[in-house]
Amino acid sequence: MRANRFFQRHPLLVAFLLGLAIFAVGALTIQGFTRLFALRSMLVLAAFLGVAAVGQTLAVLIGGIDLSIPFVMGFGNVVAAKLTGDGIPFWLTVLIVTALALLIGAFNGGISSRLKLPALIVTLGVGFAVQGAVLLWTKGLPTGSAPKFVTNFGSIGATLGPFPFPGLVLFWLVLALVITFALTNSVFGRRLYALGANPVAAELALVRPVRMWMAVYALSAAFAALAGILLLGFTGSAMAAVGDPYLFLTIGAVVVGGTAMVGGRGSYLGTVIGAIVLIQLTTVLRGLGLPDQLVPAALGLLIILLVSVYGREPDIRNLI
Repeated sequence: MRANRFFQRHPLLVAFLLGLAIFAVGALTIQGFTRLFALRSMLVLAAFLGVAAVGQTLAVLIGGIDLSIPFVMGFGNVVAAKLTGDGIPFWLTVLIVTALALLIGAFNGGISSRLKLPALIVTLGVGFAVQGAVLLWTKGLPTGSAPKFVTNFGSIGATLGPFPFPGLVLFWLVLALVITFALTNSVFGRRLYALGANPVAAELALVRPVRMWMAVYALSAAFAALAGILLLGFTGSAMAAVGDPYLFLTIGAVVVGGTAMVGGRGSYLGTVIGAIVLIQLTTVLRGLGLPDQLVPAALGLLIILLVSVYGREPDIRNLI
């Protein structure tokens, strides 16, 4: 009982200790696990996941979920490659993709909140529609590639000056600091937590739920599209299915980081730790020879275990 209470009250510490334990297992059992290249590889992969999971964190904090993330990642990946290949400057391509993603996300949030529809159903349906539109536009054959500087930005072998990691890792660090500050010190952050904890009370306090949901899901889609663009530089070619693994992983990172699926509790810092934990665990499991087909099952068991522990805390909405 005391252990359960500790887990519920200190999810960040639990996630951090879990990460340390997995790292220790990897260091003791896998040759080369602690070498710089291996550490750099795990951080780069965690950074891709962390960027993609920004929106999932915001959506869960507000009491929703975003299943359109992998589809929007594929959208950003393919559209950015196609436009760049057609000769459009990359900076303009990023603006176009981001603007379209914001519209997709705002539609997700607006429909879910205004019509009182489950975000799970709305985002999944919109995601499939986005994927279908991309396939129709490209006729199922995506073309194009990323500029060289984008490839170097997220390359495992690249470094940024004296910084022994590629620019993507530093970008993720700065992004994490900005988002954490915004969630804890801005009006938007306070409203988001209030709406996730108790929608009725938040609305009485003049928090406009439709606007908040539209803003949150617009940001979610924008970061998903950004992750898709960054993955374009990592993979070297456009793939509509590039985001498929991230449907499970973004939710997993949020849960492992201690964010409550009922909304109102959690942080992006927890998601950062959760992303690193999941990438570490995946690396260790594969390093120990576990078949690739069983790795998602092992990750799923971990998430179920943590949800069963974290989820025993009463919903904040029932305490007010």
